Parts: sequence; C-alpha cells; structure tokens
Amino acid sequence: MPDYKAKILIVDDETGFTKLMKVALSAYDICEENNPAMALETARKFRPDLILLDVIMPEIDGGDVAARIKADPMLQYVPIVFLTAIVSNKETSQQRLFGGYPFVAKPVTPEKLMECIKQNLAF
Repeated sequence: MPDYKAKILIVDDETGFTKLMKVALSAYDICEENNPAMALETARKFRPDLILLDVIMPEIDGGDVAARIKADPMLQYVPIVFLTAIVSNKETSQQRLFGGYPFVAKPVTPEKLMECIKQNLAF
C-alpha cells in the first residue's frame, strides 16, 4: 500500500499563486479553489486534511469562508491556516494567530509553507 499523501485545499482568488503552490507542494495531494464562494463545496468533495485560505478575496473573505467551513460538521475539525498579505513576515514572528487561526504572511516561500503545513497537519 503506498504512503498516504496528505490532502491540502488551497483557496485563493489568484490562480497564478495556487498553481505555483500546487507545484511547490507536490509532496501533497493538492486541490486548488480560486472561487471563494465555492470553497465550502470543494472542501466537502475533496475532504482535505488541511486548508490554506487567503484572507482578502472578492465577494467572500477568508474569515467568512473559515466560518462556513467550521460550521459544517464534516469539516469542523479540519485545520485552517490563513495566507495573508495584510500582515508582514516581521509581524508573524511576534504574532501566532490571525482571526483565531494560524497564518503565514505573503509572499511566502515554499520552505516556509512546508514548515507551516507540518506544524498544522493533524497527524
């Protein structure tokens, strides 16, 4: 039986960013969602082990998406990590949570993202 690849859902309205992250995180089973209004439905179908969620998006922001995911009994225990450009990398070293969730400041390196994923995966 092959090793299990953790499933990570990336929700970000910037398609270039999600495509780049999919390549950088090839050690994981990655699903991209660029429409925040579809994030809950995509998460239900994909059943991720971790969700990387942009904060600033059109129509629905990351906080609202996170609230919808946490309200779903099937997804309520899935860890969420915010990806945000509204907090600097310097601030991330002083602060650990943004809106109650761990976060990574953009721009983010693949190495920093891998470290964050390992810290926040539930297994």
